[in-house]
Amino acid sequence: MRRRRGGAGTVRPIRYMGDPVLRTECDPVRSFDADLRRLIDDMFASMYANDGAGLAANQIGVSLQVFVYDCDDDAGRNHVGHVVNPVLVSADGETVTDDEGCLSLPGLRFPTPRYGHAVVEGVDMTGAPLRVEGTGYFARCLQHETGHLGGRLYVDTLQGDVRKAALRAVRAADWS
Repeated sequence: MRRRRGGAGTVRPIRYMGDPVLRTECDPVRSFDADLRRLIDDMFASMYANDGAGLAANQIGVSLQVFVYDCDDDAGRNHVGHVVNPVLVSADGETVTDDEGCLSLPGLRFPTPRYGHAVVEGVDMTGAPLRVEGTGYFARCLQHETGHLGGRLYVDTLQGDVRKAALRAVRAADWS
C-alpha cells in the first residue's frame, strides 16, 4: 500500500479505546472555514505519522463528522481524500472477513467481517457534495471510518470467540 508523507498539518496524539470521545456520536460540521481545512491537514499528518489508511476526527479528540483516507481498492487503485458529514448510504455485496486494525487499538488486528462494496455520501471541506464508492480494502475503510463517527469501533462488529479474544487483548494492552 502506498503512503504519502509530508504536508502542512500538525501531528496530533491518537486517542485509544477507553477514551470517551471514541464512544460518542460526532457532531455535524457546520462551518466550512480555515479551521476545518487545518483540521483535515492535521488529520492527514496524524494518519501518516501513525502509518494508517484512514482516520476519523474523534481519533484525535475532535468530535466532528470528518474522516480522511489513503488506501487501495480491490483493483489496486489508490484513493486519497476526505469526507465531511459522511453517511454510509450503501454497504453490500459479499461479506469478506479479513484482519482489521485501528490506530485507536494499536498493535491489534482481528478477523472482521465487512461488506465488499460501500458508498459514502457527504461534502468536501468547501461544502460541495461528494459521493465516494469503494470496493475491497477501500470499502472496508469507508465502513470503518463512518463507524468511528457514530461512536463505534471495529471490535464492536466482532462476535463469539473472536470478540472475546479481542476484548482480552484490549484489557492486556499497555495503552489501555
